[in-house]
Amino acid sequence: MLKPQNGPTRELVNLDGLYAFKVDSANSGLAEGWQNARLETSLEMGVPASYNDVFADQEIRDHVGWVWYQREVRVPRGWAGERIHVRLDSATHAGRVFVDGALVAEHLGGYMPFGADITEHVTAGGTFRLTIAVSNELTQATIPPGSITVGADGRRQQKYMHDFYNYAGLHRSVWLYSTPAVRVEDITVVTGFEGTPGELTGTVEYRIAVAGDAGADAAVRVRILDADGAEVTTAHGVEGTAAIPGVVLWQPGRAYLYALVAEVLDADGAVVDSYSQPFGVRTVEVRGTEFLINGEPFYFTGFGMHEDHTTIGKGHSDAHMVNDFSLLDWIGANSFRTAHYPYAEEVMDFADRHGIVVIDETAAVGLNADFAGFFGTTPMATYGEMVTDETAANHRQAISELIARDKNHPSVVIWSIANEPKSSGEGAREYFEPLAALARELDPTRPVGFVNVMFDTPDKDVISDLFDVIMLNRYYGWYLNTGDLASAEKALEDELTTWTEKLGRPMIMTEYGADTLPGFHSLYGQPWSEEYQADFLDMYHRVFDRVPALVGEHVWNFADFATSNGIMRVDGNKKGAFTRDRRPKAAAHALRRRWAGLRDRAQR
Repeated sequence: MLKPQNGPTRELVNLDGLYAFKVDSANSGLAEGWQNARLETSLEMGVPASYNDVFADQEIRDHVGWVWYQREVRVPRGWAGERIHVRLDSATHAGRVFVDGALVAEHLGGYMPFGADITEHVTAGGTFRLTIAVSNELTQATIPPGSITVGADGRRQQKYMHDFYNYAGLHRSVWLYSTPAVRVEDITVVTGFEGTPGELTGTVEYRIAVAGDAGADAAVRVRILDADGAEVTTAHGVEGTAAIPGVVLWQPGRAYLYALVAEVLDADGAVVDSYSQPFGVRTVEVRGTEFLINGEPFYFTGFGMHEDHTTIGKGHSDAHMVNDFSLLDWIGANSFRTAHYPYAEEVMDFADRHGIVVIDETAAVGLNADFAGFFGTTPMATYGEMVTDETAANHRQAISELIARDKNHPSVVIWSIANEPKSSGEGAREYFEPLAALARELDPTRPVGFVNVMFDTPDKDVISDLFDVIMLNRYYGWYLNTGDLASAEKALEDELTTWTEKLGRPMIMTEYGADTLPGFHSLYGQPWSEEYQADFLDMYHRVFDRVPALVGEHVWNFADFATSNGIMRVDGNKKGAFTRDRRPKAAAHALRRRWAGLRDRAQR
């Protein structure tokens, strides 16, 4: 799943900006054929962004169903004879794309790119009407799941069992791009190295898929360039192995990227298509209770995060991204988890370039009927009633698309296939065993995990032995033992010890935190105070330092974020080390001191 790029044989036009925008209040637009004419609306909407918080209109914010985007697009006149494609980096949670009324692409799942070859529908130098319909609906079958109810006044209401707001719209960029008819369609890169320090040789196993008439019989040349653009080695064929003498490894905090340039050649040896794929040479391994990167033990410090900002919601912004990464650097974090969905490709590229380690997660959050009371939904059995065969099919799609998109990112070291599913009781193992096998089949080079919920302790969980890493979300001292950190400390250590004895695998605390109202201070360790948040984190860190199998700590959350309405949340989730507008709470300074010390020890 290659990201479009400008290059010697390809051109790229960004279609971000203002679109005509219309809310399909009756969800009748598809039946009435709104794609066949100019949208009748006075509204305009910026792309990329969530639409929910942009308009001063409660009905738009609470709308459940389809919304429509439309604009005119001019195809560059120099693209005659080329294949012409449209690509959406995401449409949350379902999208349909029309070119002058013709349906050219559709996709279910809110965080993955999709698109279409539209060559037969457009003309180089001409214009076309691009119409995009986006639905925010979540059902039992979708990933993540949800349900829709109809109130007494006839309004449709969306219910869901995840603790972040269901922002919707075109959250990421829209592109028009050209390729040759015979072209590089996909690239897979797997790296390793051998030798002694100072005399390492990198190995680059590659596989290239070629689209067009040539297909698997295409003549392909591979050139590998170093970070300065100098050619270090070459190879030929659609798959093979290349060696990099004196290789520079990609390392946490010290990123180094090579480029694999795949070139399709014609019979005379001329370049027909060229695509440049960045990659880093590094290895990942689980050995006993250790997590190894390049054969060295690695300890995760950082956060679960969210794509969440005021006004733009989950919309990607390069400036906001740079600010967040700057704060990660300031606080001493070396990693993060893409909780609870795949992040924008620009985020993954940035992590590659700057040596930030990533746990990459699908959007499978909320597969747990035990949360029904918390979220005000109907109680039911998780497997067989709430989670169905259709859910499983969409979950397989989510895993497949995530690995296809992110497999070449050196920053990605773990695939997390679900957050807080029900991992106990009847049906859990039957559901997750084939999903774990699928992830390993698609990528045997990275560990596979899921994030365990606090209800499913070692005596109840029946699936963690299927995975390589134990990832735990625990809230002793907040949801349990509220305000009693002494009891919470003992309960936490007892559980971590039990996990170690049961499975003997590396553990990462993927969530731990306490809601904190910025500016609320107390002498008495009161929950919601800034002092309590700092004391809470200190307690966890004391325990972590006593448990050798614990190989990472990701605080929940990096910053406060929006959630659905409810008495458990006042203006969102307040567990952030930073406020939603990225001001540090007292806990941020405490984390900075701890993580700076851990980083200093690791570098000795």
